[in-house]
Amino acid sequence: MTTRTPSSSSRLWVLRIITIIIFVLLLGQLARLQFFQGVGYQQEAVVNRTRVVRVKAPRGIIYDRDGRILARNTAAYNVVLIPAELPDDPDYAISQQKRRALYQDVYDIIYEKLRELQPTPAPTPPPPDPKITRLVIDASRPPQPSVLTVDEMDQLVLERELGSAFLPVVVALNLPREVALAVDEETYRLPGVYLQLQPRREYPSGLYTSHIIGYMGPIPEEEEKAYAEKGYAPDAWVGWSDLEYQYEDTLHGQPGVRVLEVDVKGNEQRVVDEPTQPVPGHNLILSLDLELQKIMFDALVAGVNPKRSNSAAAVAVDPRTGYVLGMVSLPSYDNNVFADGITEEEYRTIVDSPGYPLLDHAISGIYPPGSTFKLVTASAGLQEKVITRKTILNAPGIIYLPNRNFPDNPNLAQPFVCWIHKSGGEHGDINVVQALAVSCDIFFYKVGGGYPPADFDGLGVQTLADYARLFGFGELSGIDLPGENAGLVPDPKWKRIAKGERWVTGDTYNMAIGQGDVLATPLQVTMMTAAVANDGILYQPQVVAAVTDAENHLVQFNRPVARRELPIDSKHLETVRQGMWYAVNADFGTAPEVALPNVEVAGKTGTAEFFDPQLGRDLTGNLPTHAWFTAFAPYEDPEIAITVFVYNGGEGSLVAAPIAKEILSKYFELKARDEAAGAKTLLDQLEEIAP
Repeated sequence: MTTRTPSSSSRLWVLRIITIIIFVLLLGQLARLQFFQGVGYQQEAVVNRTRVVRVKAPRGIIYDRDGRILARNTAAYNVVLIPAELPDDPDYAISQQKRRALYQDVYDIIYEKLRELQPTPAPTPPPPDPKITRLVIDASRPPQPSVLTVDEMDQLVLERELGSAFLPVVVALNLPREVALAVDEETYRLPGVYLQLQPRREYPSGLYTSHIIGYMGPIPEEEEKAYAEKGYAPDAWVGWSDLEYQYEDTLHGQPGVRVLEVDVKGNEQRVVDEPTQPVPGHNLILSLDLELQKIMFDALVAGVNPKRSNSAAAVAVDPRTGYVLGMVSLPSYDNNVFADGITEEEYRTIVDSPGYPLLDHAISGIYPPGSTFKLVTASAGLQEKVITRKTILNAPGIIYLPNRNFPDNPNLAQPFVCWIHKSGGEHGDINVVQALAVSCDIFFYKVGGGYPPADFDGLGVQTLADYARLFGFGELSGIDLPGENAGLVPDPKWKRIAKGERWVTGDTYNMAIGQGDVLATPLQVTMMTAAVANDGILYQPQVVAAVTDAENHLVQFNRPVARRELPIDSKHLETVRQGMWYAVNADFGTAPEVALPNVEVAGKTGTAEFFDPQLGRDLTGNLPTHAWFTAFAPYEDPEIAITVFVYNGGEGSLVAAPIAKEILSKYFELKARDEAAGAKTLLDQLEEIAP
């Protein structure tokens, strides 16, 4: 068999066919790249030569009624790396060597300058005051610089390159200005290294207003999608509590956008299209008076025994409008500690302190209101004609409520005592004005629940509960702060569901004097007092009175909002006010020490028993008590209603009342000073131009 060698012509044809096939394949690939993937590659080319820069909008400022700043923006200096602009080399090992050398340079520059700025060690401070350590949790400190190590920088850059290499990686936070400038001077030889100005929230009033202003933090993980849909950047900070949270949409503003064209080294060449300018957030003008707020805070700290009480609150409102003039909750904390990222140790210092420092006890804490609730019982009794102003009821130190199943067996009767019985006294025959002045429990037991042995019918639980709700108990007040608690107005249905028990007359007795299962916030007690003072209008409390834009033009003015007008005759409310007047201005009242020389004050003391397993009972078997005092002034033309509450404080007349007197005294001193100066507050000026 012979083998035939291919001719040169056949080999040439094979070569031609292969060439044609290759050419067709190349044409197909070119067509695919041009017609099917061309748009995508064009977009990638645009992305490679352009960079979208988001320009953060300044956050709105928060002012008090006089224009004092309560929250503002300052600049924090950060150092960032742009991974796409860092040294690069085809040889990975050489590229990494160059980058790590750059990271080391950045690290050395920062720490060398920080060492130069190291302050002289401060002398050892004296031991802290116990009041400060328990009632004022001062975990604040100046913003602390934070710098990543070389390994941490390397790791973060590698992670960012897997996503978007043009997004910055923050490697140093909160640098002093001198350190930031030292880095900036060296950026000419440090490719990919930039100085970043990061807005930082600052709270000049700190401890005094932390429970009103609140603080900010990074976007919570569970809310990232919701904030992204609103246009927030992933690294944005948002309000986490109080006004910063409640008015996030108002304060935030709208970020701007700049599209830059860059060269292969990442250097800016030109701005593409017209940039979108950031729109600053709106400012909040509060009804709060910072001077009064500080007075209330200092008086509360000075008047509370930290060894006995771990929390307290004070609320002041204008009864003519419902505007909040001051609101303090203890223990307090400095919200500046959250401004640049709180450490685990600092956070534990706050949350582990007694009294729940992060809880606003003025609106979120619920407690038995004690004898302050007698204003409701008196108003209801008069309006429902259970009593009149002239009705006389006998009030011995103790009465016995017959057992409903065995009414003729005195041994089964339940005793109910008045506070004066502990000292062996009694109030005797008294009317409602006197009963309010001396805070007689027996009188209000009878008005609330009746007294079968004397054939005296009281209000009954349902009517008493209805009036309590009319005065705002058991429901949210609508204050423009988050976290408000509605409290509790108990009734037979609630007791049957919650405790599986039947309502008895003794429950109504306890409710009539603000004991038993009645629970209220200090704010609710204040709004009740304001409604009595202003002759029957229950206002919605408001903290933010106005909103202005970045140029201080009025955007919105929040007029007073009346929730309801109480269905109580003016003459009956006047009777209740007279009882409060005698409580302060008569020698036999429960709070004569609150009387002021030049201003008539009307008030009501409260001492509310409560159960706490950690406190138990005292040696004589008595439960611990909260101290309350609520008041308004001046009597003839009320302009301030105030409530002071001290947890486990003891007698309201001995603990809460003196604190309230200090606050009221200095409030009227401030008012006299301002009237003499003839100055108008910022809020007054805005109200004049409001539509």
